[in-house]
Amino acid sequence: MKIVSVFCWVFLLVSPALALDREAFTFTNYKLDVRVEPEQHRLGVRGRITLRNDSAAPQKSMAVQVSSTLKWRSIQLDGKNLEFADHEFTSDIDHTGALSEAIVTLAREIPPKGTIDLDIGYEGVVLPDATRFTRIGMPEDKARHIDWDEISKAFSAVRGIGNVAWYPIAAEAASLSDAESVPEVVGRWKTREADATMAVTFQSTSPSPVFFSGTREPAGGQSFRMDGIGLNVPTFVIADYQKLMPKIGLSVQYLAGQQDAADDYAEVAAQLNPITPIGGGSERLDILALPDLDAQSFVAEGMLLAPLKAPLTNAAELDMVYALARQLVVSPRWWIVEGLAHYAQAAFIDGQKGRQAALDYLSAHGTALADAEKQNSIRPSGWEDKRSMVNGPDDVYLQTKAMFVWWMLRDMLETLPTEALTNYHPGEDKDSATMQHLIEKQTHRDLQWFFDDWVYHDRGLPDFHVESVFSRPIESGGFLVTITVENLGNAGAEVPVVLQYDGGEIRRRMEVRAKSKASVRIETPGAAQQVTINDGSVPESDVTNNVYKVPVAK
Repeated sequence: MKIVSVFCWVFLLVSPALALDREAFTFTNYKLDVRVEPEQHRLGVRGRITLRNDSAAPQKSMAVQVSSTLKWRSIQLDGKNLEFADHEFTSDIDHTGALSEAIVTLAREIPPKGTIDLDIGYEGVVLPDATRFTRIGMPEDKARHIDWDEISKAFSAVRGIGNVAWYPIAAEAASLSDAESVPEVVGRWKTREADATMAVTFQSTSPSPVFFSGTREPAGGQSFRMDGIGLNVPTFVIADYQKLMPKIGLSVQYLAGQQDAADDYAEVAAQLNPITPIGGGSERLDILALPDLDAQSFVAEGMLLAPLKAPLTNAAELDMVYALARQLVVSPRWWIVEGLAHYAQAAFIDGQKGRQAALDYLSAHGTALADAEKQNSIRPSGWEDKRSMVNGPDDVYLQTKAMFVWWMLRDMLETLPTEALTNYHPGEDKDSATMQHLIEKQTHRDLQWFFDDWVYHDRGLPDFHVESVFSRPIESGGFLVTITVENLGNAGAEVPVVLQYDGGEIRRRMEVRAKSKASVRIETPGAAQQVTINDGSVPESDVTNNVYKVPVAK
C-alpha cells in the first residue's frame, strides 16, 4: 500500500504537466547568489526569481528548469516550501540535451498579469558535454568545439540559454534533429525576457576574477547587474588571465602562451570603429581568450569569447567588428541591435576590400535567407505579424534580414542615416515606428512602404525580373532604352539595375513595390546588350531570372 500511495502522490504532482503551459510565465527579475567551486566543477545557486503570468488563463502550476546536471534543492513561496516534482526533461536548449525540470503546484491560481516571487536553490556540476550534438551524429571532437562550456580549475566559462541553463528558465522542448526547433524556442524565450533584469553576486573558491556579461555594481567586488537578458545571454567566465589594454574600455584577456596572438588582437581591435555609438552605447569590451583554439566564438554583453590565434583570420576580424558594434548600439529592439551589428560586418568588408567583396558577402547570406524563405512558403494565419522584426524571435533568419534592412536603407539614402541614429534614445522608443520617424525626419522621405514590408510585417522576399527592354534610336545619336522591371514578390525594394551596352554600362536604381512594375529610361551611346537587375544588395527569393539579354536587332 505504501508503494501505491507514493505512486499516486507522484502522479498527482506530475499529471499537471500533461496540460502544462511551460511558456505561460515570463521571468521578469532574478536576484541570485552564485557559488562556484572550479576545482570541484560545482555550481550552487540561491536566490529569488519573479515571474509574471503572461498567458490568457489563470495558472496553478508552473515549470522551472535548469541544466540536467543541476538538481533542485528548494522552491519556496513566502518562506514556505512548495511541493514540486523534479524530473529530467529532454531538450536541446541545454548542452547536455536535457533539463532538470521542477513542476511546481501552487496553493492558489495566479491570474493573468499576476506576479509571484519564488525563493529557489539548486546545485550540481557543469562538465564539458556535447550530448545534444553527438546523438544526432556529429563527431564528438567537432561538437566539443561548439559546446565548450564547463567549470574547471583551469578554465571556467558558462553561457546561458541555448548553451547551459545555469539560471532558471521555462521553455518547451526543442530538438536539433529539427533545424528550426532550437532557434525558435530560444528565440521565443529571448523575446519574452527582453525586459527582464538580473542582479547576481558571485563567490568563487578560485583567486581568479569573475567576468560577467553585465555591469559591475558601483560597490565593486563580484556583484553585477544585467538589463534586458532577452537581448543578451547571461554568461560568466573565471580564468587566470593576463591583460592588455589597447585603449580605454577595451581589454584583451589572454591565457598562458597566447601573448603573440593577444598582441595582434589588441592592435586590430584598437583601430576598429565599426559604427557611431547609438542610444548611449560604449566601446566597453573584454576580449576573453578560449583555451580551445578551434572553439566557436561567442558574443555576450561586454564580452567576446574567442580563440586567440595568430595571424588573425578574416573571420576573427569580423567577430571583433560584430562584438564592438553590439556594444555601441543600445536599444530594446533586437532588429536595431543585431541588424546594425551584422550590417557593421558587411560595411567593414566594404571599407577593407571594396563594394564587390561586400556584395559577395551579402549574396552568400541572401542565398541562406532565400532557402529559409522556401521552408516558410506555407504561412499560417498571423504569420506576417508573429514573424515580423518587431514581434518575431531573435534568430539567424531575422538577424540576417535585419542586416539587409540597414544595408538597403544605406543604399536608398546614399549613406547610413547617422543623424537619426544619433538622435535615437532607447528610453523614448515606446513605438515600433520610432526609428522610421527619425530617419524620415532626417531624409525627408516617406519610408512607410519599406518599413511595412520589411520591419512591421514579414512579407517574404521580393522576386525581380526584367519584363521587357525596348530600345529606339534618337536623333542626336545613340539610343533611348526603356527597361520595365516586375516584382513578383510580396515585399518591395529599391533595387540597382545595370544596363550594358556596346562600349560600357550604366547603373540606375529603381523602386519596385510588391506585386508591381516600374520602368526607367536610359540614354546610351551604343546599342543595349544586357540588363541585370540586383547586384546582391537586396535579398530575393529567386535570382535566376535577373539577367535579360537584349535581342540583336535585325
